[in-house]
Amino acid sequence: MTNSESEQFEGVSFPSFHDRTTELTDADKARVRLAAATRQLILDSFISTARIDDIDTAIVHISKALESINAPDGIPGSAAAESHFTDRSPFYGAMNPLSMPMALQQDDSTGEFASIIGRATFTEPYEGPPGHVHGGYIAAAFDEVLGMTQSITGRPGMTGTLTIKYRAPTPLHQEIVYRGWVDRVEGRKIFTKGTSHIGETLCAEAEAVFLSMPSELMDKLRKGRDLSGPAQHQ
Repeated sequence: MTNSESEQFEGVSFPSFHDRTTELTDADKARVRLAAATRQLILDSFISTARIDDIDTAIVHISKALESINAPDGIPGSAAAESHFTDRSPFYGAMNPLSMPMALQQDDSTGEFASIIGRATFTEPYEGPPGHVHGGYIAAAFDEVLGMTQSITGRPGMTGTLTIKYRAPTPLHQEIVYRGWVDRVEGRKIFTKGTSHIGETLCAEAEAVFLSMPSELMDKLRKGRDLSGPAQHQ
């Protein structure tokens, strides 16, 4: 990296927002269990062949459950939406019922920068073509994997461009292995590449460019979220 490129990074390097720095509290663990139960409900309600009266009974129970989790005497600041990114991620966040969740791990044996390996199994709510994963979810999962990949540089940023090449249909109910790595860094631009496989079959390839951002911008985004957080939308 040249001196001019290094100067562009002044005030940019800061800890990755993908790294957990605190332990889960008891309230956090309860929200993980709640998300897992809700995730199962989403799947089961989607594929259910229950009778109408059984569905109506389920709706009554769900309504009562909503009253419980919206109780006014809650714990301030403990909402999953206000938690660490690793908990609320829409793809691997254990507190997010919309996540698979995807399992991500770092591989430190790949050169200057580590690579990221992600594993996910999509179910019926993510279906596009019959029996296969919707292409939008495949692309979004790449964005998540490559987003963690670029953060390994110590200069995390936001997605500038994301290009997907679909090589083969990606079936439901089979483990997909995503791999992401840093191709190069040029100034504030972090170039990443990735693949997704099921067994030996290459399902898709991805290239993404991320733009490093100053820590002040991340702080500004957090403050904006806090000002318009969940409580403001109820």
